[in-house]
Order: sequence, then structure tokens, then C-alpha cells
Amino acid sequence: QVELVESGGGLEQAGGSLRLSCAASGRTFSNYAKGWFRQAPGKEREFVAGISRSGVYIAYADSVKGRFTISRDNAKNTVDLQMNSLKPEDTAVYYCAASTISGSNYLRGDGYDYWGQGIQVTVSS
Repeated sequence: QVELVESGGGLEQAGGSLRLSCAASGRTFSNYAKGWFRQAPGKEREFVAGISRSGVYIAYADSVKGRFTISRDNAKNTVDLQMNSLKPEDTAVYYCAASTISGSNYLRGDGYDYWGQGIQVTVSS
């Protein structure tokens, strides 16, 4: 069992920055790929970024590429999402997720089976 808890969300102006953090507990954190997703009102949940167990392999959605950075610290059992140059369209509930499924296509947003409760990010224009 993996428990994931997000923190760091809130309200920011367009052009500003926020850093989300996800703390994991339960099964060995370093064994699993991690990702961030988001869901805006009236829209489907979408993949934002994914990172391999070692942190070597990383992927981003085109909409955040060059603005967001995912990172992980296996010693601290955390995975972070640094969000820069925020836009109003980044407004959403952001979810941390873990993939414990062997062979999952986690860098394309597939195969995530554990989820945090979500945290609101609001970007004002």
C-alpha cells in the first residue's frame, strides 16, 4: 500500500511560480515511478509529468514543457513539481500518483494505480 499526500498548492498570479510536493508512505517509495496529473473543472484528468524510479527518465505534457519540472528525492520519499511561468489555464486540482505496475507506460500517463487526494492550484490573470 502506498499513501500519497500533496502539499504546496494555492493561489498565484499569472507568470508566478508554485512548488507542489508529494510525500509518500507505506511501501518502498523508491521502487515506483511517480507522476503528476491535473483536472480542471469540466475536463478530464490529464497527465502532466512522470519520472522513473531512479529519476533518470522524465516526460512532460506538451502544455507544460519548459515551464514545469518534476523531481524526486527517494531518501525523503518525496516527489515535487516546480511550476514556473504559470498561466490561468494551469488552474486545476493537481494529483500525485504512483505506478506499481511492472511494465506500465508511466511516461505516457498510463499504469498509475495509487493516487493522492489532490490539491487546488488557481492561477489568476
